[in-house]
Amino acid sequence: MTTATAEKQTLGFQAEVKQLLQLMIHSLYSNKEIVLRELISNASDAADKLRFEAIADGSLYESDSELHIRIAYDKAARTLTISDNGIGMRREEVIQNIGTIARSGTKEFFKNLTGDQAKDANLIGQFGVGFYSSFILADKVTLITRRAGETEAVQWESSGEGDFTIETVEKAGRGTDVILHLREGEDEFLNDWKLKTIVRKYSDHITLPILMKKSEWKDGENGEGGQMVPTDEDETVNKASALWARSKNDISDEEYNEFYKHVSHDYENPLAYTHSRVEGKQEYISLLYVPGKAPFDLYDRDRRQGIKLYVKRVFIMEDAEKLMPQYLRFVRGVIDSADLPLNVSREILQDSRDVEAIKNGSVKKVLGLLEDLAETKPEDYAKFWNEFGRVLKEGPGEDFANKDKIAGLLRFASTHADTEEQNVSFKTYIERMKPEQEVIYYITADTFAAAKNSPHLEIFRKKGIEVLLMSDKVDEWMLGGLTEFQGKKLQSIAKGDLDLGKLEDDADKEAQKQVEEQAKDLVERIKTALGETVKEVKVTHRLTDSPACLVAGEHDLSGNLARILKAAGQKAPDSKPILEINPTHRLVEKLKAESDDAKFADYAHVLFDQALLAEGGQLEDPASFVKRMNSLIL
Repeated sequence: MTTATAEKQTLGFQAEVKQLLQLMIHSLYSNKEIVLRELISNASDAADKLRFEAIADGSLYESDSELHIRIAYDKAARTLTISDNGIGMRREEVIQNIGTIARSGTKEFFKNLTGDQAKDANLIGQFGVGFYSSFILADKVTLITRRAGETEAVQWESSGEGDFTIETVEKAGRGTDVILHLREGEDEFLNDWKLKTIVRKYSDHITLPILMKKSEWKDGENGEGGQMVPTDEDETVNKASALWARSKNDISDEEYNEFYKHVSHDYENPLAYTHSRVEGKQEYISLLYVPGKAPFDLYDRDRRQGIKLYVKRVFIMEDAEKLMPQYLRFVRGVIDSADLPLNVSREILQDSRDVEAIKNGSVKKVLGLLEDLAETKPEDYAKFWNEFGRVLKEGPGEDFANKDKIAGLLRFASTHADTEEQNVSFKTYIERMKPEQEVIYYITADTFAAAKNSPHLEIFRKKGIEVLLMSDKVDEWMLGGLTEFQGKKLQSIAKGDLDLGKLEDDADKEAQKQVEEQAKDLVERIKTALGETVKEVKVTHRLTDSPACLVAGEHDLSGNLARILKAAGQKAPDSKPILEINPTHRLVEKLKAESDDAKFADYAHVLFDQALLAEGGQLEDPASFVKRMNSLIL
């Protein structure tokens, strides 16, 4: 519902925003000081955007090129104001950015709420809804903004109760003022010392000067009841220098953590970070972080990256996708180059050798950071893997140059423990390999349970040979780019002929030949009964307890990959499976003894369908399978 005068409108928030405001009003944040940090961070972003746009149009500075943030308070009016002279907003931008969920991600935020206030508070930054935190401190918020280069200003105002007003007003300077009309009991935020302490604690790293009026002590009447009062002189409260440009020895862990929260809008500390200065042909500084928690849209490969690009301390662009590959899209931080031209654009980035060199160097830094984390802090690396492991598995298929480094960081479940936890590295697997073993064995499946209980594992369990259990959809993509590790070939136990090499003795091989010879007629008869359903029928070398299994040809798609492609709406190459039978199984022995050709054909199809179900496949004709099974049972 909208009511309007000539210039003033009253608009309703979207439903999700109303719900969010109620959470804010009831103190979702455990630390109210973070409200100030959020608003300062937003002001800093607005200044960065102005710098970027002003590269092409210097008139946007409007003869005021000294960018800054100002904090002011009025004890009599009980207001706290955070102002910037950044890019500002137009009327439609205010409505879009503040009144709806289009930009804030509020809808996704609510999908992820747990009901635990402490945990839910940490979600806020990930979803870009920090502006609404203003209502923790304020029972009314007024926002006045004018976009750079334009004359019309806009005032937005709301009490956080379901609607807001918006109207055209006068504003001398560009940028945005956020005025908090404080709730009862929040007078501590009208204190000069308190505000400066908060700024220095949470926002000292902001590259813009954060200004406040200097205060001096003023005695009350008769020398009693004195207080600090603001003067007309400004002072810069923060260090106002790029944190990443400072020496590492001068930066505390707390400062690194607070800067991470600024660039990532996260509320938890990072898991690890690397800060480096590169000199030589390309000169740049990188400060890169590995988050402790995955964002809600991590698996959206079209989402923007998390690296901010600066050139000589001048902000150029946010989410510079060419500075970090897709499989490292969880990395946050800044890269500041001394060599790139200030008018760098996305088109230039795509073809720039300098940018490619920066990207390659940054990737090596991140992979080195993860290697160090895995070696020195295995518990932290386990946390990282649980959050980002499936994304890192995209690496071998994307980054050939770093394939071996990435492979060393991968973790999998295996038959060694038979648990779903992915904690086995290729290195650990090789250390546990039998002396005669020459390859790394693995199996892929739709689920961990399907992989763990696959009939293909029977001979490996019998001989005590470890097999990696891969059940993430990305595993099939990963294996397309990763065929060996440290000279050991990766071999699927469900593809091609199984050759255990030196793991078998001569007696095993001789016994296998005898079984194959004795089952020749049965194999031919089953192949005739199944016809074009199968590519081939063989005597198995894999099974000890199951009657049959399906195997893909050496150069064919695995059954699991074919199913993944089909589910994604893509056409998979038409390849038929190989049916391997276990002649010593009672069901196969009964099949061999069946003289009726029609019944034999039914039993052969049941054998095939069982094998298909065991590997997670779907039956083309479930009704016929049930009918055949019933006749077999009866």
